[in-house]
Amino acid sequence: QVQLVESGGGLVQPGGSLRLSCAASGSIFKAMGWYRQAPGKQRELVAGITRSGITNYADSVKGRFSISRDNAKNTVYLQMNSLRPEDTATYYCNAQSFSGPSWGQGIQVTVSS
Repeated sequence: QVQLVESGGGLVQPGGSLRLSCAASGSIFKAMGWYRQAPGKQRELVAGITRSGITNYADSVKGRFSISRDNAKNTVYLQMNSLRPEDTATYYCNAQSFSGPSWGQGIQVTVSS
């Protein structure tokens, strides 16, 4: 059974940093990534990373966020720097295995002074 456990969210002031982690278990995962959904908006891709380390980012986070993964630990990280109020959202971990996509339960990130 695939399970994704997210951690690292919280409240931070504008300009601050947070690091999200997502520990996955139950399968071998190909691509992994982070999505976010703000109230009243659609869920959007924030960043993704393949098993070989190829990354992609939403334009809105390029240069501020960095995604990485540890294949030995089946864990994906999202380092978020220079956070802005518009980054406030629920962040979801996504992992693609041979049986399809799986989602974490979501973790709140709030950027506010």
